[in-house]
Amino acid sequence: MLSNYYTVKKEDFDQIIIQKSRFIGYVKRVETEVEAQAFVQEIKKKHHDATHNCSAYMVGEHNQTQKANDDGEPSGTAGVPILNVLKKQDLKDTAVVVTRYFGGIKLGAGGLIRAYSSTTSQAIQTAGVVERRLMQGVSVTVDYSLLGKLENELRNSDFILDSINYLEKVEFIVYVPDGQEADFRDWVVNLTSGKAVFADKGIAYVEIDV
Repeated sequence: MLSNYYTVKKEDFDQIIIQKSRFIGYVKRVETEVEAQAFVQEIKKKHHDATHNCSAYMVGEHNQTQKANDDGEPSGTAGVPILNVLKKQDLKDTAVVVTRYFGGIKLGAGGLIRAYSSTTSQAIQTAGVVERRLMQGVSVTVDYSLLGKLENELRNSDFILDSINYLEKVEFIVYVPDGQEADFRDWVVNLTSGKAVFADKGIAYVEIDV
């Protein structure tokens, strides 16, 4: 598993008008090529009356699957520029469809490349980007007398406070960067004068807005 990678935060869209042509960029996080293809078909069905529905996606831990489709635009002027934006931003497990409604003015090869690239970048910006970090989950249980102090320290630290469970005692679920588990425990032990109880919650990806 990768220690960290970037992908889009959520499914979203945005649009740009260029020389009377309307370009609508759709973006979605996908986990498989089948899911990516289904997304492409969904947008093509939604905009069946469009001049073009060009697409690209990059799927896999090591970007094993990369596909681009010009959907009738001159070769290399639509799908590849979309894919190049995904590569440049290093976005994994991401699919993009850019729908074009032709406005009557030809843009030329360079104009098309810029239009599809710009629309893709705009849609990604609208959707947002997250870094997914592989982190160790740790449960920290303390008495209620330590609630305020520990919560405040955690929120002002580099560790990720995921949730607080108010039970017989207070349980903090915290995510710690890989390799820093021992330092984290020492830090909490010092803060609580050794009155904290720890439990391993396993590793998981934590999403951090970029």
